[in-house]
Amino acid sequence: METKKPHKGIKSLALLDNLSSMLDSKFSIPNTNIRFGLDPIIGLIPVVGDVIGLAISSGMFFVILKNGVSRKVKIMMALNIIVDALLGAVPFIGSVFDFYFKANSRNIALLKKYYEEGKYEGSGNGIIFLILLTIVLILFGVSYGLYKFLQWIF
Repeated sequence: METKKPHKGIKSLALLDNLSSMLDSKFSIPNTNIRFGLDPIIGLIPVVGDVIGLAISSGMFFVILKNGVSRKVKIMMALNIIVDALLGAVPFIGSVFDFYFKANSRNIALLKKYYEEGKYEGSGNGIIFLILLTIVLILFGVSYGLYKFLQWIF
């Protein structure tokens, strides 16, 4: 497969890559392979830390949108940010989650594959379908669980 020729957004990629590294993997725990950045540290501040992390990730996302990517890449990146924000906001579990998920690094990897390898072209309709199907299944499961719970009580 022929790779895409460099896109104008590739110039912004280095800056975004450096910011992502600072947020997700700048530091390491000695004698381990565990790397982390400022994102999980900032996330330790209740509520405010999560908002700051979301704001930075969203800012990076908007810079990426200005440089042009496929709809599929936009959807995948937005999902990474949403998952990071939602699960990162859960007390304690969210702090541990932030050490491992690294939404910004995932988004940079998607961007590199898109620009350099020509991957993730397309509309992303399949991803949207899976998201909607998952939401429907979750709603069905919660509704059924609530029905069974109320049936058990009464």
